[in-house]
Amino acid sequence: MSNIKMHSTMRVFHRYLGYFLAGIMAVYALSGTAMIFRETNFLKQEKQIERQLRPNIKPGDLGRELRMRDLTVTLETPAVINFKQGQGTYNKSTGVVTYTSKQWPYFIEKLTRLHKADTHSPLFFLNVFFAMSLLFFVISSFWMFLPKTSIFKKGLYFTLAGMVLTILLLMV
Repeated sequence: MSNIKMHSTMRVFHRYLGYFLAGIMAVYALSGTAMIFRETNFLKQEKQIERQLRPNIKPGDLGRELRMRDLTVTLETPAVINFKQGQGTYNKSTGVVTYTSKQWPYFIEKLTRLHKADTHSPLFFLNVFFAMSLLFFVISSFWMFLPKTSIFKKGLYFTLAGMVLTILLLMV
């Protein structure tokens, strides 16, 4: 394949894959922005939770059962364990636990699962496809202009600057 034909082919693939991925990139941008604020209460709503656990769970095991990190017990009596997270209570004899949780609205929660998807999720395939498409964008961008042009050379400087900035931010 001639050099000019290769440039032309890569430009076509780059263009149409870019159009196809524009919607996916917009969704990832929104979900990624939401994920930045996951440790805050931004856009979160309070929800009262009541769950049935097994009776007589020890205070040290309660956090693991509720999947709450660093659960802090504030008061323990023979009948009840009170904990700080969600101002919750656990009844030792019945196993009923009630607490308040702050959660994102349904749609935002679904968006954030894009970034949390693992191999057990059907979104796993979308994440792999998206990552490979972005890698193709990186590679195909070097075929957008002929190597002897000034635009190509400036593009290499911008590529180097992006790499250096990323490495610097990773080291901070």
